[in-house]
Amino acid sequence: MTALQVMPLWLALPIAALLVVGSTLTFLGALGLLRLKTFYERIHAPTLGTSWGTAAILLASLLSWGWLQDRVILHEIIIGFFVMITTPVTLMVLGAAALKRDRDEHHGSVPKLVSPKGKAPVDTD
Repeated sequence: MTALQVMPLWLALPIAALLVVGSTLTFLGALGLLRLKTFYERIHAPTLGTSWGTAAILLASLLSWGWLQDRVILHEIIIGFFVMITTPVTLMVLGAAALKRDRDEHHGSVPKLVSPKGKAPVDTD
């Protein structure tokens, strides 16, 4: 009998639920990347799947292997920390770069940059 076969039900159920939630969020993020039309819509959906989907899967892994090896798995905590930090930062950097590019190319769908007092558009050139 393996260690996974003797895992108690009170631990196996939350692990299974976290895996289902994490994989569902990751799938929805990938589906949003495929289905959404504009770049600005596309950068939001995968971020949800990457951050919360990965966090749920890592938490399930942390619970299962922590119980099986009777210790905290440090590298999983580090992976989760870096994924949760880098994903929103990457979203903001990509969004800001795309907005600057669209403003420089004078796309009509992007609002002009206004001054802090709201009086006149700011020239970005």
